[in-house]
Amino acid sequence: MTYPDTALFIDGAWRPAIDGARQDVVNPVHGGVIGQLALAGRADLDLALAAAARAFPAWRDLGPMARSDLMRRAAGLLRDRAEQVAATMTAEQGKPLAEARAEILAAAGTIEWFAEEGRRAYGRIVPGRDPRVMQQVIKTPVGPVAAFTPWNFPINQATRKIAAALAAGCTMIVKGPEEAPASCAALVAALADAGLPAGVLNLVYGVPSEISAYLIPHPTIRKISFTGSTDVGKQLASLAGLHMKRVTMELGGHAPAIVMDDADIEQAATVLAAAKFRNAGQVCIAPTRLLLHESIYDRFRDSFLERAQRIVVGDGAEPGTTMGPLANARRVEHMEALVADAVDRGARLTLGGHRIGNAGNFFAPTVLEDIPHDALVMTTEPFGPMALLAPFSRYEDAVAEANRLPYGLAAYAFATRQSTIGALSRDIEAGMLSINHQGLGSPELPFGGIKDSGYGSEGGSEALEAYLDTRLVTVA
Repeated sequence: MTYPDTALFIDGAWRPAIDGARQDVVNPVHGGVIGQLALAGRADLDLALAAAARAFPAWRDLGPMARSDLMRRAAGLLRDRAEQVAATMTAEQGKPLAEARAEILAAAGTIEWFAEEGRRAYGRIVPGRDPRVMQQVIKTPVGPVAAFTPWNFPINQATRKIAAALAAGCTMIVKGPEEAPASCAALVAALADAGLPAGVLNLVYGVPSEISAYLIPHPTIRKISFTGSTDVGKQLASLAGLHMKRVTMELGGHAPAIVMDDADIEQAATVLAAAKFRNAGQVCIAPTRLLLHESIYDRFRDSFLERAQRIVVGDGAEPGTTMGPLANARRVEHMEALVADAVDRGARLTLGGHRIGNAGNFFAPTVLEDIPHDALVMTTEPFGPMALLAPFSRYEDAVAEANRLPYGLAAYAFATRQSTIGALSRDIEAGMLSINHQGLGSPELPFGGIKDSGYGSEGGSEALEAYLDTRLVTVA
């Protein structure tokens, strides 16, 4: 395939940056330059802001049925282009083609779901205390939105924000991921080719801190949606708060997975190994701290290790590869530092723990045991193919460890006793808890965290609500 250079998409047109700024796009398999990316400056952002503001009234007034029809056409185009776009994603982000293809098809499904949900953004009539009074609750789109999307799922994460905003009647400026720009551009191209009016959706790239510092306070922008690290999310939420901007924050996690003594051990190992090493562990909801009842610890470890050892690490474009490289060299260095720190503090390295080869960003599937709580990896999200195994003897100990950190994005548990399942549902502090399977991420379900993992949802009807104002009209 020929990797495409990526331009900015502003006011319905693909264009270079006004000042000509651009940067290289690097392939994570071999580290070579495969393309160029345009970088927006303030003049480009001003054009995007003006376009989003100008397009908003007409898009809002177009109505949910017409918006839904257009979005469904875009979903069809994205499906038709899945093979080509998957190859692009693998080239720039590294994940195996099968994972890239699945992400694109899931994104098409997300667009379709929000297209339908947007038709049902109902208000309501509230009976008045006085029969001569009519009380209406009206839902209206909040206005132009600024969205900031990550590189680990360059289409799916952008789709969650774009589909909800467009279905609600908002216009949007998306700051796409510089590491994987062409995938996000392909998503925007499908919407544009489906007939999206100029200015409704604008795509920019650039220096993240400079773009967020300019867009978030700008009076045109009425809502912010961000997916990324907790540290950056706190900074952006603080900036938004200074300007009374509504915010959705989907931030970092450090997901626990509790395996009880009555669990189906083989099923738990299968599900958790697949969830841990998907996308080379670069998944915000990936299970990281595997908390295992001492009576089944050895059985689970052996089964989990067997599955981890079967992983084929390599170029995602090659047949048979089941795990690609990390997205950039910084991720490899981070993983090496976490392993070294843990081992220095007494942890046992059971599998992996090292980079693979001298070229690219490959890192071996890694398992650590006997990790002390003061090891960095026990408090820092590895965001890579690293699993931490720890035994427990009492239910209360497992719950205490699961809730120990300030994060609360995703959690997993495996048990068969209904009393235990009920207790876990009550006791685990996470925005999403999946018991006995991997059940997170469908567009119809809420997707978001609590505590330091953020607030708001990027799935379910809750996601649409985030882009709507609630207004009361009462008439005598």
